[in-house]
Amino acid sequence: MTDIRASIAYRLHPLHGILLAFPVAGFSGALASDITYLNTAEIQWTNFSQWLITGALLFGAPVLLWALIAFVRHRRDRLKGARLFYFGAVLLMWIAGLVNAFQHSRDGWSSVGTFGLVLSVISTLLALAAAWVAFSLAGRTEVAR
Repeated sequence: MTDIRASIAYRLHPLHGILLAFPVAGFSGALASDITYLNTAEIQWTNFSQWLITGALLFGAPVLLWALIAFVRHRRDRLKGARLFYFGAVLLMWIAGLVNAFQHSRDGWSSVGTFGLVLSVISTLLALAAAWVAFSLAGRTEVAR
């Protein structure tokens, strides 16, 4: 008796990839504007950071939901660890971004500081890690049982 196994390719849905690009760009842009604010003390840079963080959170929410559904739906496949890491990175990215948004909503002169900059760095690194995992999984195949 032969064992017939089908090969299933993991692919990143194009809409998921587009939505994931917004938190990467938004959190990275907020980090750049935070650094610029700390070097120039021009208050407009904090406003720019607030809008970038808000946009990243707005587009990051469907990415988080999509990652949760994908993890729950495919929790028994061989890519379970990568899906769990991806979901965890997106979840932590979104939480750090939300705390960062609260931090940036404070008074302009105290909004960034060390804590705001650290939150921006954490949000950016988690967004980049999530995108790296999501796009590196695309094209991989697994054997269905």
